[in-house]
Amino acid sequence: MNPAIFIGIDIGTSGVRGSAIDRAGHELASARIPLPDIQLPSDWHNASFDVIRQLTDQIDSVLIQSIAIDGTSGTVMLCDHDGEPLTPALMYNDQSCTDEAAEIAQYAPEDSAARGAGSSLAKVLHLFRDCPDADHICHQADWVAGLLCRRFDISDENNCLKTGYDPIAREWPDWLSRLPFNTALLPRVYIPGNPVNAVDEAAAERLGLPADCQVIAGTTDSIAAFIATGASATGDAVTSLGSTLVLKLISDKPVYSSTLGVYSHRLGDTWLAGGASNSGGRVLLKYFDQARLDEMTPLLKTDKPTGLDYYPLVTPGERFPRSDPGLAPKLEPRPDDDVSFFQGMLEGIAGIEADGYRILHELGAPALNRVITAGGGSTNPAWLEIREQKLGVPVSIAEHSEASYGAALLARSAFV
Repeated sequence: MNPAIFIGIDIGTSGVRGSAIDRAGHELASARIPLPDIQLPSDWHNASFDVIRQLTDQIDSVLIQSIAIDGTSGTVMLCDHDGEPLTPALMYNDQSCTDEAAEIAQYAPEDSAARGAGSSLAKVLHLFRDCPDADHICHQADWVAGLLCRRFDISDENNCLKTGYDPIAREWPDWLSRLPFNTALLPRVYIPGNPVNAVDEAAAERLGLPADCQVIAGTTDSIAAFIATGASATGDAVTSLGSTLVLKLISDKPVYSSTLGVYSHRLGDTWLAGGASNSGGRVLLKYFDQARLDEMTPLLKTDKPTGLDYYPLVTPGERFPRSDPGLAPKLEPRPDDDVSFFQGMLEGIAGIEADGYRILHELGAPALNRVITAGGGSTNPAWLEIREQKLGVPVSIAEHSEASYGAALLARSAFV
């Protein structure tokens, strides 16, 4: 078998990470560059290309066969024909497009993930009003992939779900034409893991990629993290503990609830039912730096719950398991003891996770069998114990927990 290398790039909420793997799935190289709290598309461009350059410096770059990109779900902007951004990028956690969400609700089916103020489609309608002459709708991963292959009319089934794409029929539905935007802007949708185009000659030369390197259809950051874990059985679930909290459960059928922020992504012959909460690690870092969190973790008393009943959020607004753009953070009363406050926040996030999986089951998804943990928070052993108590099923740490590794597996899937 000829040696080959596959690259995955993850544009996450706080940084860009890259992984290079071989045919057997061994990670040969990795790199990471942080992103600022307030991000511009130029930040994604510079960080992604710098990460690719760092990877090509560590490996035999002539063996690179393909590259796949994942990005935050629901981050979207409008661009011109050449991919130049014409609008601000509205981020994954933006819940401001309430008027547009009401307009969408007049036409979108009840089970559409395009419903709600945080959907990509609501953001597209908002942006289109100020920029009716745009040529392309670009999700975050689409745009960076487009920079590599000079095509900005591309996307994948997972990134397009919240823009109104029908994953069952695998097409853009007719009801989108009733909304006040130009549906010609909608991208051509690829199945994740399918080839899209060769890397542009100029980009290949700039980044040290071979001329025949293929850009492969990517996915969202949470699904890439799911793929990385190797979860495969019905009832297997993956919780991604990053800046935000993302739940995915393997189901034999799609389940939806627009009012609760629940939707299902198609992946192969199965469905990933789940949702994304605005709670997560970003709340912890608002109050403590990482060194302080590491210092306090061994002091946590996981056998003695605090009973603080927190709902940890950085700012008002929640997507799942509650869909409420006005939901206020609940982080009071604050104990004088920092360790108790920290534990209370961990318990609150674990409670949100348990509520999420309970709701998925009530909507028709299979019962939870086990949870595999991915993301930066997976390394906290006390948090794992707290979560196992709340969930009532085995909780383990993924051998591979980085979305970039999952994106690399997607890049490989087109060739193995």
